[in-house]
Amino acid sequence: MGADARPQRRTVVMHVRCPDRLPEETYRQVLEELAGLSPVVQALPPTAALVDLTGAIRYHGTTAHGLGEVLRVRMISRLGVDVRVGIGPSITVAATASAQVPEPGGVLTVGPEQVTGWLAQLPVEALHGIGPRQAATLRDYGIHSVGLLAAVLPATVQRLLGGRAGRLATDHARGIDPRPVVPRTLPASATVRCTFGRHALDGAAVRAALLDLVVRLGIDLRRRGQAPRALTLTLKFAGGTSWDKTRRLTEPSAHDDDLRTLAYQLMDAASLQRGRLTGLALRGDDLVDADKVAQQISLDDTREDRLLAEQAMDRIRDKFGPTAIGPAAVYRRAS
Repeated sequence: MGADARPQRRTVVMHVRCPDRLPEETYRQVLEELAGLSPVVQALPPTAALVDLTGAIRYHGTTAHGLGEVLRVRMISRLGVDVRVGIGPSITVAATASAQVPEPGGVLTVGPEQVTGWLAQLPVEALHGIGPRQAATLRDYGIHSVGLLAAVLPATVQRLLGGRAGRLATDHARGIDPRPVVPRTLPASATVRCTFGRHALDGAAVRAALLDLVVRLGIDLRRRGQAPRALTLTLKFAGGTSWDKTRRLTEPSAHDDDLRTLAYQLMDAASLQRGRLTGLALRGDDLVDADKVAQQISLDDTREDRLLAEQAMDRIRDKFGPTAIGPAAVYRRAS
């Protein structure tokens, strides 16, 4: 048998769904566990991931379903996290399967020979990639199951959903999805935190604490030569509840002025009244190398002066320590 006649290995994809609102640190640990199963892991933040198991099955000497069960045991025993795992011959099938697993966790495997029949009986909105508005449009025209979607002429679906969206919807409904799992790690991040000795109600004190976090985060990022594309603010309240929100910067920046402006916007978005805060956390997300950020020409003399002052303060901190100099509001809070 010639080389061209050798049978091709069938792709096996695993889609993993973690619980909602999973802490980023725990999510990173989940990705590390997945890397122990296969070197081909694609992070889908904030709580999902894809794994190509094609070569891993033979390496581990078990079945794809067996690897899914192994993963669940490891997640529960090592991280205290249960996961929903879908396994299939494509990204669409695996992701659709994981969504069908009831919470808190489990493993659902769809073999290549099962795809058509399994997909056909699902409601159209259950197909991975079909959004609520698309599903509503399809239902308005009587296409209420994935089987019916697969049976409709592609040209008809394209007229309903648009050219590219309609073509993809038809292909996915028929189990056609040649996309590979592309290895991708979670973008780097940096986090600073503070806790309050007593439940904080004073808005000025909370603002000063947030400013302190901004300064600490900026110092850390500039020393690492990195800049975030976004910031996430997390507020922790008495009773164990929390609130978090993420917003993107206009452009990546590790400068205190830019970080402070966005951090204050995030705090204002929380609309705090008399919430009893127990802690704050500020995270720089999607970090990039600072030397790769385009430097914009500024006509703002005040901003240029502040950036020069920031450089001078960083030199003072390098020589005398991180608390040698900083905003007055931070030092009044500390005293």
